[in-house]
Amino acid sequence: MVRWKDKNMSYVIVGLGNPGEEYAKTRHNSGRIILEAFRRAHALPDWKGKKGVLVSNGKIGKETILLMLPELFMNKSGVSLTSVITSAKKAEHLIAVYDDLDLPLGTFRISFGRSSGGHKGVESIIRSIRTKDFIRLRVGISPQTPSGKIKKPLGEKKTVDFLMGSFNPKEEKALQALSAKINEALEAIVVEGKVVAMNRFNQVVGSKK
Repeated sequence: MVRWKDKNMSYVIVGLGNPGEEYAKTRHNSGRIILEAFRRAHALPDWKGKKGVLVSNGKIGKETILLMLPELFMNKSGVSLTSVITSAKKAEHLIAVYDDLDLPLGTFRISFGRSSGGHKGVESIIRSIRTKDFIRLRVGISPQTPSGKIKKPLGEKKTVDFLMGSFNPKEEKALQALSAKINEALEAIVVEGKVVAMNRFNQVVGSKK
């Protein structure tokens, strides 16, 4: 079981998705993909398996962070956090990284204290830690028309098929390019705080609130 033992631990960053190789490159695993890119970019230790979760930790500047990849399926992913996020104060220093159908591919947005927006992983976190007051970094996955309008799948089956579908090579390239900017945003949250990061990066992205 993972516990927040380090009193100087500043942030916990969780990448949402489904465990297993079959889901590794799916759109619904954007949070896991992005967090793995962040871990590699900062040369943090390899993932270690704990009960129901993979973890890695290290420092960004002077701030100590804990990275987590739940090894439970998306709709139960919040359970992995209950031994770490044990108070409202700690919840405010949780960053959940996940896919968002309401944002176009190639964009992201930082927010705090929102509803789940229908995202099963976020719903699980809210239920498990009993608060919605945590930081979200929402990664856009929807295609756009030439005029910039988001093309979301319509209907439950098409939505599920889209989420569980793998990124094509062009989309993978776009997500890889975006991960560098997200790395900067995560660093800014940890070092400078969520308000500074939202003001800086939400304006840069220019995507829908």
